Amino acid sequence: MAPEMAARPSLVLASASPRRLDLLAQVGVTPDRVDPADIDESPLRDETPRRHALRLAQEKARAVAARAPGDFVLAADTVVAVGRRILPKAETEADVLYCLKLLSGRNHKVLTGVALIAPDGRMGSRLVETKVGFKRLTDAERDAYVEGGQWKGKAGGYGVQGMAGGFITDLQGSYPSVVGLPLYETLNLLEGLGYHAKGEPT
Repeated sequence: MAPEMAARPSLVLASASPRRLDLLAQVGVTPDRVDPADIDESPLRDETPRRHALRLAQEKARAVAARAPGDFVLAADTVVAVGRRILPKAETEADVLYCLKLLSGRNHKVLTGVALIAPDGRMGSRLVETKVGFKRLTDAERDAYVEGGQWKGKAGGYGVQGMAGGFITDLQGSYPSVVGLPLYETLNLLEGLGYHAKGEPT
């Protein structure tokens, strides 16, 4: 009788973002389950946008790994910044109007931190920075965008894959990172810490 094969560690995505699930599916990675981290995402005093994005990704991974021993846990956080100013995740019209005022006619940075914790507790993390340019918005464009509601819950009040994609004049860096997950870096983390997608040889 053949010996039983050891159970393959599960991959847990510590995010409720459907966009991150779609991006992973694009490269053939399907998490076994989704378990969003519930942490305080407020910036620390004098925290730079780069440090903020990476710290939140790592803290989200640790929070979920504590309740998923023996699994791989993947987490990410995306921050939109104008200079050192971290833009909020827009929840109200006042939020999105504030973001659009800062973004209109300017370049800004989208920073996505990614963290992966392996079943043995090792953590790998990456930070990806992308420069994005916005056109100068007219009052009519701004009002139509706010009315459309696509900004709700989005870092900086926009998603590049939606209506706001028509505002972007330049993008230097990783498009999937602006959507929410840099795929090249994520795949490198998974491979480096020993995760194998179903169907791959172990």
